[in-house]
Amino acid sequence: MIDWSLQATVPNNGKVALVTGAARGIGLGVAAWLIAEGWQVVLADIDRARGSRVAKALGENAWFVAMDVAHESQVAVGVAEVLGQFGRLDALVSNAAIAEPHNPPLESLELARWNRVLAVNLTGTMLLAKHCAPYLRAHQGAIVTIASTRAHQSAPDSEAYAASKGGLLALTHALAMSLAPEIRVNAVTPGWIDARDPSARKEAPLTELDHDQHPLGRVGVVEDVAAQVAWLLSDNASFVTGQEFMVDGGMTRKMIYLD
Repeated sequence: MIDWSLQATVPNNGKVALVTGAARGIGLGVAAWLIAEGWQVVLADIDRARGSRVAKALGENAWFVAMDVAHESQVAVGVAEVLGQFGRLDALVSNAAIAEPHNPPLESLELARWNRVLAVNLTGTMLLAKHCAPYLRAHQGAIVTIASTRAHQSAPDSEAYAASKGGLLALTHALAMSLAPEIRVNAVTPGWIDARDPSARKEAPLTELDHDQHPLGRVGVVEDVAAQVAWLLSDNASFVTGQEFMVDGGMTRKMIYLD
């Protein structure tokens, strides 16, 4: 686990990353991991109060900008603020999403709800890539999108979320072709990640069955995703683009039949 109390002591490597949906969960875990590796990280989120609070807790290599990624004007202004503050952008982690996978039964699914989920989970990534691309290109940067195993597997009443994440995978490889060779674009696809705050984990701990059903014997944590994202943003992944990386403990490879 990342020791947040050490964040402020890590030397800055001069590179700047924008992480959306970074006030909590996977986005916050990614931001903390990158700061631990020396990145200057801009945390973007619609939740101003919490975003400002966690950025302050992460230390001087963290900075917060308010942004609803579904609105192009806010994306444009937010990216401009990043450039005005730091003068460069090396990485985009497009994580912001309406993370509730369930919607009402199809017959009662309101178009407004469908449109909002796709606007945040899918269109937001397009808008971010559009406005970040010129600055990423200048520094041979990289984009990582955060998808979901629900792009491949579904439960009932999950049409909006599944469609948004499936579309995100297609958008990822389309962007990889459009932005090559200067910008690499890849997707990380988490499975079950316990991204809850520590207090929520303590109040409602996961069961042995939750963990044991995974081939690797446990539910994932945000650091599992963050480590994969950090590698994809690094020079070690300089020959990798247009790809999807599952971080799911093996669940999408497990043959499941009821006895």
